[in-house]
Amino acid sequence: MLDDQQERLIAQGLRDGKSEAWQALYDAYAERVWRSVARLLGAHAADVADVVQETMLAAARSARAFDPARGSLWAWLSGIAHNHAVLHLRKQAQRQRLVESAALRAGGNGQPIDVLEEAELVERVRAALANLLADHALVLTARYLDGESVSSIALRERTTEVAIRSRLARARQAFRIALGDFTGLDAPSAEKLSPGGRG
Repeated sequence: MLDDQQERLIAQGLRDGKSEAWQALYDAYAERVWRSVARLLGAHAADVADVVQETMLAAARSARAFDPARGSLWAWLSGIAHNHAVLHLRKQAQRQRLVESAALRAGGNGQPIDVLEEAELVERVRAALANLLADHALVLTARYLDGESVSSIALRERTTEVAIRSRLARARQAFRIALGDFTGLDAPSAEKLSPGGRG
């Protein structure tokens, strides 16, 4: 994680169009962007690589407009990644509907029901995360998937632990609603989807 001074230097360099600032941003966050995108898209490395590349290109195009007063570099970059992952998922969902329609016309695919149900739940969780506000997805994945402490998230986001706990509560509620929309059932809490425990 970058400290405040490093963030300020990189942010100024981005606004000034300095290539070394872009390289420092990439070095600091490329792996985290990859993990964040992979959580939404699954383990399809080619898809993840495409979205990460689109994210970095979009960040490069908008780097001069980055405003540190509106949030941290990671919040800005993860928001871009989230938006590109959502666009990719929408395109993927359209393709999947076409494939499923063709499979139904052909008489099914012969996979065991439990494997299909598990894969379907994973896809619904990803879709629910993708439909959250980027800020909600950011705090949920940081807390429950990355296992970051509330204090660590607060430090990185330059805010208080109380503010992060409040954001987590709103994000958990939004996640429950989004997952319920995809399942038609009461959704499990974010805590049950990960060993991270309560926020």
